[in-house]
This record gives sequence, C-alpha cells and structure tokens, in this order.
Amino acid sequence: MRHRIYGKQLNRTSAHRTAMMRNMAAGLFEHGQIETTLPKAKAVQGFAEKLITIAKTKSLHSRRQLESKINDRNIFAWADDPQFPEERKENAIFEAPDSSEIKRNRFGDLKKSPRLIEHLLQKVAPMFEGRDGGYTRIVKLDKHRLGDGSDLVLVMLVGNNEDGPQVGGGLSGRRRQADKRTAFAAKLAGSLAGTATAEEAPAETTEAPADETPETTEEA
Repeated sequence: MRHRIYGKQLNRTSAHRTAMMRNMAAGLFEHGQIETTLPKAKAVQGFAEKLITIAKTKSLHSRRQLESKINDRNIFAWADDPQFPEERKENAIFEAPDSSEIKRNRFGDLKKSPRLIEHLLQKVAPMFEGRDGGYTRIVKLDKHRLGDGSDLVLVMLVGNNEDGPQVGGGLSGRRRQADKRTAFAAKLAGSLAGTATAEEAPAETTEAPADETPETTEEA
C-alpha cells in the first residue's frame, strides 16, 4: 500500500532522487530550460517552483532555506569555455557573466564564478514579481530518447516571455505552426473582405437613392 506516500519514486532511492532533483533544478535556474523525460519534468517542476517562491522573499531566513534544499555551487562555467558553441552563448536566456567574474586555476578547474543561490535571488526571482505560481512550463518535443524511446520534453522558466517558449534558441514548432495559422487566417480574411467590397461596389452605383422619386403631374 502507498498510504501517505507523496510523489513518484522514479525507480531511484531517496538519496539518488534528491540529488537528481537538486541537479535538475540547478540546471534549470542556470540555463533557463532543461531537456528531460516527462515523468522527471513533472517531478522537478513543483520542486523548482517552491524554490522560486522562497527566493522571492529576500531575507536571511529565505537564503538559509534555499541552502538547505539545494546545493550552492559555482555556475556559468561554460561562459569562458572555448568548446562551448557561440550560438548557444548568444541565445542563452540569462546573460553570461564577464570574464573578470570567472577565474580558473592553473589546471583549468573553476575557482571563482557566480553562485547558484545568489543567482536565484538576484536574477531568477525578480522575473516573477507579479506572478503567483506557474513559474515554469513543460513543452513536449518531437523527439525521443535513444535506447528506450521515452518522450522528451522541455522544462523552461516562463518569466516575462510573452512570445512563447524558446527551444534551441528559437520559437518552438507549436508556436511556429500557430503563427502560420494566424497569418494565413488574416490573409484569407483580407482577401475575402476585398472580394466582398469589389462585388458590392457596382451594386451601389446602380441603385437609385431612396429619397429620389419620379415627379408626377396632376391633370387639372
């Protein structure tokens, strides 16, 4: 029996599941979106939104709560990585920090960079000042994971983005298809309005005004 058992086990132990949720939430806050399977996306969605709710209250108590729920670590290690694609750096949701904020030791290991908790408090939480919940969205992708063929989805932060989810640096396929339908409907409505105007124009010229009636002369 599963009495009073909350959430999905995801075929993992409790320690493994906790570590996985923390890593996925950290990746979501760093990159703004992550690609994963649908069951894990539904599991991390609630966990990440609770962290954002805590971060919206900027205080020492909220900072300690975040540190107890997620590991504070260095992020944006890809900002000065020459092997990281430049197009992904340009299309990143969060602006990459300056090179002065990132330092490495002589072995190339990351020594200094922005911290996750500070980034969550200063960059992520202000995106949702006037929003009560619903900080993330799940977008289904048209591809499957190699091996077991599981459906892949995209978990992304909503923020103030009103143009739809950004998938791979551009609009999603569903958004592009909806835009094409809207443009086609507008074009079709314009053409129908033009045809109706052209058909009504000759009819208006042939009709006689209602107030003009032929004059009749009465015989004496």
